[in-house]
Amino acid sequence: MLDLTVVILAKNEEADLKRCIDSFGGIVKRFVVIDSGSTDNTVELAKSLGADVYYHEWTNYATQFNWGLNNTNIETAWTMRIDADEYLTPELCKEMAEKLPSLDYSVTGIELNRRLIFLGKWMRHGGIYPIFFLRIFRTGKAYCEQTNMDEHLILTEGKTIQFRNDFVNGDPKSLSWWIGKHNGYSDREVLDYLSKEKQLEDNATIKPNLFGNPAERKRWLKYNLYYKCPGSVRARLYYIYRYYLKLGFLDGKEGQMFAFFHAYWYRYLIDAKLYECKKYGIRKTGQGEAK
Repeated sequence: MLDLTVVILAKNEEADLKRCIDSFGGIVKRFVVIDSGSTDNTVELAKSLGADVYYHEWTNYATQFNWGLNNTNIETAWTMRIDADEYLTPELCKEMAEKLPSLDYSVTGIELNRRLIFLGKWMRHGGIYPIFFLRIFRTGKAYCEQTNMDEHLILTEGKTIQFRNDFVNGDPKSLSWWIGKHNGYSDREVLDYLSKEKQLEDNATIKPNLFGNPAERKRWLKYNLYYKCPGSVRARLYYIYRYYLKLGFLDGKEGQMFAFFHAYWYRYLIDAKLYECKKYGIRKTGQGEAK
């Protein structure tokens, strides 16, 4: 059994939680589920699966995860972040079991490759795959950066390696669910953009760096390339980049839908809300108020 605690944030996740926990194949010492007020069977299900369940009122993902790190008595050598609608492939589960116990102590973080499923299809192209995220770290050696959207784990010391195999970001429950979720995401993205100067000055957030790790490079491209384009055309350019230049069309009809919704709906919605803020001086969104 791995000396590992897996932290899962949850609210009304009874449809996905069992798949997530079962995907670890019983090799994990402890699961911690931090619930933010589920009204379905999430809490009872988590307990029945052997997880320790805590309640904490929701603010944002970063605050919730960092609260979990500091208040759930994690004593294992390693800690892992995973969402309830994500799960491990059997290959990654085996790789973790084989490699994690023998890593040199200089290694404090492990990046995992995300496999995104949309409408039942694995999105292999469009710049969606491969893409690595820091998800496993030595306990006490990382925290979640304080942003409202696209938050990443930050190591406080040590070096990072990558494992070969994938974890899976599961299929959306429905397109209506996906659209509703990304409407909320757009509010969070607007908040981050309106406060981006403060974030860039904050030592607790990832700094943009074209030649850095994947998270740093993505942050650089967002603020130094994407947001430098005119708001009236950047969603269109984003679609062209994803669908044509990064070969998203090779993912078939589902790939076309994903590229279209992600660019012409989600990214354009963000730009429309930014325009609304500029036109009317509105600084509030559905997710709070930018300072």
